[in-house]
Amino acid sequence: MLIKIGETMEVHLVAYTQFSPKYVGYNVDDLVALAMRSCHSKKAMHELTNQKEKKETARRIRFAKKVEHFSVLEHANFTFSISGISRICSHQLVRHRLASYSQISIRAVDPEGLNTVLPPTIPNEQVKLFEKQGKSAREVYRKLIKAGVPRENARFVLPMGVETHIVVTMNARELLHFCRLRNDERAQWEIRELANRMLALAKQVAPVIFENVPETI
Repeated sequence: MLIKIGETMEVHLVAYTQFSPKYVGYNVDDLVALAMRSCHSKKAMHELTNQKEKKETARRIRFAKKVEHFSVLEHANFTFSISGISRICSHQLVRHRLASYSQISIRAVDPEGLNTVLPPTIPNEQVKLFEKQGKSAREVYRKLIKAGVPRENARFVLPMGVETHIVVTMNARELLHFCRLRNDERAQWEIRELANRMLALAKQVAPVIFENVPETI
């Protein structure tokens, strides 16, 4: 089966760095701001958790980014569950090395039933040709398996467009870098859409950290 981008791509923010229960009302933005504040205070971060300091969150984050004190952004992590993207997209994604990844293994999981992502630039009259090639590759895969070829070797014939799912964890600094780099008209359509969705979710829990980063270009 062929799928078009947007039809099955799913991006979920499943976890992000939060304060322990004793710090009620503090969020991801506050964490980064207090880390910044602790660099210019005799007090440790846990001693700075008061409403006076909390009111300075936005200003301190903006100042940190202005002076490129980016290390404070690395204390905040975001974990995404991503599905319905192609292996081509995931190969571009994992080039961002300052992140952690856990991806479905086609060595361990039978690819039968996994769809193939259809690029939007494939003309309608060529879709059948695209589909034919995908079916042919899967038929060869099944024949190799039947002949006793290990799955880890038979998978070499599968198309790069086969869908995958992956767990991604990035800190705020790397996520900012990723979104700024991939939310660009020069980036490929699929990873640009992925970056847009990841950014939109991150903005919901850390609006100051990710402010002024456009979701689309």
